[in-house]
Amino acid sequence: MNTYLKYQENYKHGIIGFATISILGQSCLGSIAAMFVLMGGTTLLQMVQLFFVTIFCMIYNGAVLSQQKASVSFAILTISVVTSLLCIALNIHELI
Repeated sequence: MNTYLKYQENYKHGIIGFATISILGQSCLGSIAAMFVLMGGTTLLQMVQLFFVTIFCMIYNGAVLSQQKASVSFAILTISVVTSLLCIALNIHELI
C-alpha cells in the first residue's frame, strides 16, 4: 500500500503531465487488451471482457476530461490498467 500512496502523491504533483501520458498509455494498453480478447473469438465471455476493458478505459478518460480529483483519477487509472493486464493475461494463449 505504501507504493500505491507514493505513486498517487507523484501523480497529484504532476497531474497535468501524468494525465496526458496516462491517457495515451492506458488507451494503447486497452486497445491491445481488446485485440487479445477478440483474437479468442466472439463468445459471451470475450464480449464481457471486452465490455470491461472498454468501459474502464472510457471511465478514466472521462474522469480526466471532467477534472476529477487526482486521487479519484489515479484509482480509476489503476483499475483500468489492472483490468487490461488481466484480460491480456487471460487471452495471451491465442498467440502461442
